[in-house]
Amino acid sequence: MFPNLSSPLYEGASLVIQMWPGAYLPFEYEGALVEAASSKTSAWIGANLLMSPIYDIKGKDAVAFLNSVCVNEFSTLKENGVRHAVICNQKGQIMTDGVVIKLSENHFRSYWLNPPLEHLVKSSKLDVQGEDFSFKEYFIQIDGERSLEILERACGHDLHDIGFARHRLTKIGDKDMRVLRLSMSGRLGYEVHGPAEDFDEVYSKIAEAGKALGARKLGMHSYSGPNHTPGGLPNIHIHYPLPWFESDDLGFPGLSAHLRQRPDIAMFNMVRELQGSVGDDLNVRFVTPFDVGWDHLVNLKKKSDFIGREALAALADQPPRALATLVWNADDVGAVFASQLKGVESEVCEPIERLVDVFHQHFVLNAGRPDKGYIYRADKVLHLGRQVGISAGRVIDHASHRMLSLAFVEPELAAEGTELKVLWGTPGTAQMEVRAVVSRTPFQDGVLNSVRDVSDVPRLQQS
Repeated sequence: MFPNLSSPLYEGASLVIQMWPGAYLPFEYEGALVEAASSKTSAWIGANLLMSPIYDIKGKDAVAFLNSVCVNEFSTLKENGVRHAVICNQKGQIMTDGVVIKLSENHFRSYWLNPPLEHLVKSSKLDVQGEDFSFKEYFIQIDGERSLEILERACGHDLHDIGFARHRLTKIGDKDMRVLRLSMSGRLGYEVHGPAEDFDEVYSKIAEAGKALGARKLGMHSYSGPNHTPGGLPNIHIHYPLPWFESDDLGFPGLSAHLRQRPDIAMFNMVRELQGSVGDDLNVRFVTPFDVGWDHLVNLKKKSDFIGREALAALADQPPRALATLVWNADDVGAVFASQLKGVESEVCEPIERLVDVFHQHFVLNAGRPDKGYIYRADKVLHLGRQVGISAGRVIDHASHRMLSLAFVEPELAAEGTELKVLWGTPGTAQMEVRAVVSRTPFQDGVLNSVRDVSDVPRLQQS
């Protein structure tokens, strides 16, 4: 169930895009500059994850099953707990990652772990059952410094007790909903989930409360880049593709055939357009948990075996790549842009002035064409003329007035201050080198949600 076009979600939207038949999302409201910056001054309110794959795991072996397919441990996850879950293939390459919340003793709900998760449930010999819950639940995010105040105003009661990576049930008016403390920008932020049929009423109340405190609605244009990259949060379908069609012999037999019958759930990886100087080398674009800075999630000490354990154990002592944030040299970026304005006789580089290298509009407009799919861009990172990694998720970060990307580079070159170069340009097009410096990760200012003490946030009765 997706909101219809009369929903308050679309009020004020300057552009709406169709993600697939019947599923529309606002692309912009007031423009990316205004929307993305609002998390610093107040908060943004978004429903861009209404399209999230949601999948429930139930049964007396639910914990054992999750331990057998994820790199991290679930035996210690308490009720009302939230865990970042990662599923890999036998090469240790990330098949997908997302969030798992514990609803009760043998009942877990996952976000963005499907379709690989469903495939594993169906082939499991454990006492576990799965249920696709997609589109049955709404998904609203409130992200920024005043997000807690906004939620409390909308609900009419105190929510200070919800710690980071925790969730609990509450009400907004007479509607039941679940609040999670998570965010996509790294700042203080929350998610609100509930029955899809309640979306319009809940969204209206949150938007109204947010408006009074200076919040902005956030469209897909701003969501896809200026949150994840400055926040140091590598993201599927933004920073790397997933090996869904390359893993039949790597722990997922029959998955590719299943996905070809379900283009609705396989769309992000069914037809990939590979842009950037990395070219067609998919294995360089696929990542392991170590590449993206998730070493702490790989639990090699847990008793149960899991897919990819052997490969990850071999990588653990000396991972070949590490996560870094790159700040691109403004003069070199300007030179790339200037190449487009030097006349028809000159070599023209690919556009670099886009806000992000995520092409929702391209993907949507070409839906149904077998030669057109979701674009993934990755460019070579060079050091002394040698390729040392890749850069992905390039964004213009209006908050810092910088061009940024995340990079997966040789660990000794991931230290802050290291000078590198990014080779801009897909093979067959004009290419130019752009100087870049490794900076802090996350790049954004402010206290991270994971350590934020909300005791200084005004409680409802003080507002």
